[in-house]
Amino acid sequence: MYKRCWRKRCWLNSLLLIGGLLLVSTSWASHFRVVATTSTLGMLVEEIGGDLVQVRVLAAPDRDAHHLDARPSFMAAVRRADLLIEMGAGLEEGWLPAVTANAANPRVNYGRPGHLRASDFTGLRPSITVEGPNSGHVHEEGNPHFNIDPYRMARIAQVIGRRLGFFFPDQADELEARAEALGQQLRDHAQALAEQVKPDQQFIVYHEDLDYLEAWLPVKSVGYLEPIPGLPPTSAHLRQLVRHFEGQQGRVLYASYQPSRGARFLEQHLGWPSFALPLDPPLGSGLQGYLDLMTQWAEAFEYQ
Repeated sequence: MYKRCWRKRCWLNSLLLIGGLLLVSTSWASHFRVVATTSTLGMLVEEIGGDLVQVRVLAAPDRDAHHLDARPSFMAAVRRADLLIEMGAGLEEGWLPAVTANAANPRVNYGRPGHLRASDFTGLRPSITVEGPNSGHVHEEGNPHFNIDPYRMARIAQVIGRRLGFFFPDQADELEARAEALGQQLRDHAQALAEQVKPDQQFIVYHEDLDYLEAWLPVKSVGYLEPIPGLPPTSAHLRQLVRHFEGQQGRVLYASYQPSRGARFLEQHLGWPSFALPLDPPLGSGLQGYLDLMTQWAEAFEYQ
């Protein structure tokens, strides 16, 4: 008797699970399907598109978007997508081409309306991998980590609004108005934070991913924990940084997913406080999640 009841419960649970998966699949299929490579891009699409869109983000916000695997689930999402949005400038070059090639979805091929490459629509800071002795990551188009700059993301919001308007011409004016309002919120918050931060502070970062902070805050990036982009900090390089900056004041910043050893070494030997910072907002946190993230970045520095 017990075994029959147990089998019955398992059967019912299986039906409920399958039903839930069908509901998710139906929801995905019934909307205009957008795949965004990062949660910052996903946030912009959700805020602008609202109920018109269903968004799937590929790179978890706590992962390095440089180094992901071309997962079958990514290919399945892109295969069904109506619009694919990437940061571009080489950020996703290690895995996204394989995803799109195996997805076999001509709607989202580069150059089609269903593919939006954000870096094509904004100027980029020079990448440290282009000149000098640096090797490793090579970003010839420029530094691809412009999600750290709210002013650039405000411009990308306008681009996304226009692109969604192409697919929804009856709602084009509303979509562009939403994009402009979102961009203004980003610009206003950036200005307010910049006015609070004490000017001329310097900071060392792990990789060039946080360099864009100096594009909107009155601070200066002066060095890197990586001796060469993509190479973990070495003892010799860390000692060199200590000798160079001894007696000066500053901060050490690194992404939450990057190792903390080098930052702790500088904190111990230079007295510079170190901060592990997220680079993208949590999934589903909306615009407020990105605004909160901007505040967290600014609070890594001394306020006036």
